[in-house]
Amino acid sequence: MKDSYSEAEVAKALNISIAYLYVLLDENVFNQGTMRPPNMTFCDWELVLLRFWNTSRKQEKVVRMPRRG
Repeated sequence: MKDSYSEAEVAKALNISIAYLYVLLDENVFNQGTMRPPNMTFCDWELVLLRFWNTSRKQEKVVRMPRRG
């Protein structure tokens, strides 16, 4: 395990595009008007969260929390 992962490494690990990584971040983190910073890095637990958000969108039995706002 590494200390941090780049956007490209995260997208590759999740088998998604960087553009779709941005969609996940915008929907789940930066959804109250805050801007997503450029060139983000991620730690291990953030990869777990991103993987959950990515896979839970495809599973109807997972109850997602409503969006804030």
